[in-house]
Amino acid sequence: MDEATLLESVLRRKGKAPMLGPPKPRRLDEPIAVSLEALVPRNNFYRHLETKLDLGFVREWTRELYADRGWPSIDPVVFFKLHLVMFFEGIRSERQLIETASLNLAHRWYLGYALDEDLPDHSSLTRIRQRLGVDIFQRFFEKIVDLCQEAGLIWGRELYVDATKVQANADLDSLIPRFYHDAKMHVAGLFTEDAGAQDDPRTETQDTPSTALVRLPVVRGEDGSSPTAESPWRLLEERRLDPHRPTVGSYRRTSDFRVNPTDPDATPMRTKHGTVLGYHDHYVVDGGKARIILAALITPADVMENVPLQDLLRRVCFRRKLRPHHVTGDTTYGTTENIVALEDAGIRAFFPLPDFDRRTPFFGKGEFLYDAQCDAYRCPQGQLLTRRKTKYTEAEVLYRADPVNCNVCPVKTECTGSDRGRTIHRSLYADYLEKVRGYHPTEAYKKAIRKRQVWFEPLFAEAKEWHALRRLRLRGLMNANIQGLLIAAGQNVKRYLAATGWGRRHAPCGSLLALPREPERLSAVSGC
Repeated sequence: MDEATLLESVLRRKGKAPMLGPPKPRRLDEPIAVSLEALVPRNNFYRHLETKLDLGFVREWTRELYADRGWPSIDPVVFFKLHLVMFFEGIRSERQLIETASLNLAHRWYLGYALDEDLPDHSSLTRIRQRLGVDIFQRFFEKIVDLCQEAGLIWGRELYVDATKVQANADLDSLIPRFYHDAKMHVAGLFTEDAGAQDDPRTETQDTPSTALVRLPVVRGEDGSSPTAESPWRLLEERRLDPHRPTVGSYRRTSDFRVNPTDPDATPMRTKHGTVLGYHDHYVVDGGKARIILAALITPADVMENVPLQDLLRRVCFRRKLRPHHVTGDTTYGTTENIVALEDAGIRAFFPLPDFDRRTPFFGKGEFLYDAQCDAYRCPQGQLLTRRKTKYTEAEVLYRADPVNCNVCPVKTECTGSDRGRTIHRSLYADYLEKVRGYHPTEAYKKAIRKRQVWFEPLFAEAKEWHALRRLRLRGLMNANIQGLLIAAGQNVKRYLAATGWGRRHAPCGSLLALPREPERLSAVSGC
């Protein structure tokens, strides 16, 4: 408390009004001897962050990406610290990040820049991000998860999976034909190579084709694989579906023939506000109290939520040495492939199964009784539906009733509209599906489903409301993954800091553990 404030409080206790003081002089151009260390309070959040999270490992990862001689670069540790400041402050623009960090004493202290030092230009962050690549950010995310595991924040007995829609930084109205975009990029690549060859007289003509050439379709086997392919498509590394995968029937996605030149990797997706371009952000979250994000992956929106499940779980369980009892997801994840893979691995698949009986006006499959000894179904009227053929491509068996008995049945109008007899399709993996359906009445399954409802929504809401995940600021699939990995790593850092001494004290965006509650609205109730 300064002298003026102390004098005013004494006068107030004596019942006397203080005298109006002189105008405050602006002493802004006078040099003073003060250190930044003394200006930042001891209990500041960024002091705790600097103490608990040492980013020195980043320099070792990035050392091989820089030359031995030349102009010194910006410290990669400063680069990652700037992105942590961006995360905790909820800043969306890198230009705004540099402006804010230049004015904030705590930010300067955390970055290690004195009061008279200029921070890096915002454009340099883009060049550093392009130099590092998505693999460095993936390692950074994994390192944060390692720290959380060492701190005992990962339980591992329960895993929860879900995905959220993220809007891309591109407009749906800018879609153009894909063949036009590919041809334009192809021509641009050819002219770029020609210009480079003319500038360098040492360049010799090579017979190898240009990497910018559009790849022609190849003959593929029955399983859709290329006869010359050395390895299967790696979804986690490519972060997209195989562009040369075989089509399913006559169905074609919009992204197969239309593309946005601003962000060619973004694909159309439906939201409550209409159709927009975007991505899917996939999370695998531990079932422990800390809710640590074990895996984060951003894919184009045309990649269904259930597609990366098996690859993500294999990576998580192998790297973290986890043996989960069950994995919980919504109905989208309850595909036959996912269920069979989990059950064969000794992991219970806690997925709701779709109820197709409610989607038809006729008798559902549940009205028919399966006889395992006869390998046949029996309808509500007692007639048999015998096995007719096996569809191996669809992994199901077809059962059909005798049309003679079916057409004279008194309840035919409630059973089928076909004159060829009622049919039933049974999956080749029906035993797996029945096993999963048997989990549904158990208390463990009900508890897991209830727990999932409050496990993911706060995480996604936190990322979208506080940390700019609702609409990506970067364009391109790899840049989108960089932003998604930084946000997921930041969310884990918050929980790591809360468990290592910060507790529930407020951080720059409020509490580290929960969103702020909206004020309760009072409503008038008639008749009370």
